[in-house]
Amino acid sequence: FVDDGSTDESYQVMRDIQKRDNRVRIIKFRRNFGKSDALTAGFKKSCGDIIFTLDADLQDDPEEIPKFLDKISQGYDLVVGWRFKRNDPITKRLPSKMFNLITSLITGIHLHDFNCGYKAYRGEVVRNINLYGELHRYIPVLAVWKGYSVGEVKIRHRARRFGESKYGFNRLMKGFLDLITVKFLTTYAKRPLHFFGFFGMLSFLLGIISGIYILYLKFIINSSIGDRPILILTILLILVGIQFISLGLLGEMIVSRKEVVGDEGISLKSTE
Repeated sequence: FVDDGSTDESYQVMRDIQKRDNRVRIIKFRRNFGKSDALTAGFKKSCGDIIFTLDADLQDDPEEIPKFLDKISQGYDLVVGWRFKRNDPITKRLPSKMFNLITSLITGIHLHDFNCGYKAYRGEVVRNINLYGELHRYIPVLAVWKGYSVGEVKIRHRARRFGESKYGFNRLMKGFLDLITVKFLTTYAKRPLHFFGFFGMLSFLLGIISGIYILYLKFIINSSIGDRPILILTILLILVGIQFISLGLLGEMIVSRKEVVGDEGISLKSTE
């Protein structure tokens, strides 16, 4: 169990369970740090070949664990639950559907329920995925990026009986911002110049074209350019282009430095 800074009697209940079963382990945070940190703490303490995660709100049914094990036995490294009949209000279901659809379109990973907390992992998966912020929503994306196979199984979803969901529009917007982060990390983490360089070259070329037009106005038409906004725009486009390219080069230097010290960001399956 991971107690993410609860303010009720949750910790004492877990302690009572632990007294009855010495296999139970409890991690208690001093305050609420968020789900990504809670999962990371649990992953670090886990030592099994297969690790399960599920929320403590009792909406997911532990009796469906065999479904996940069956999928794992088919060769998948990570299995995600699909709450195909969600017992949640439409104000939660509709944003979730939008989130899953957009995530599938952007990442190319076709899952129905990315953010379902009910998952089964091979041990090596949790030891090779680094979470921070609120990237727990994109664990399947990060796993695929590392080369792991991801599947899903349909699961039952109970109506919530205890506590209140904190899911809302604010969290949805944060989720989309995190999606941009994940897309950047999984696509350009090892080639930042490709990202920044594209926008830098685009801005620089537009500035050059604009500059040629200014020269045409000045020397061919003999028109005054000092009071034209296009002059300022040209200078800004060229400067912004140079800055973007410089950022890309700086990123390349950081990436190359990480690889020199041994952090290649790759995941090995085996060596023979």
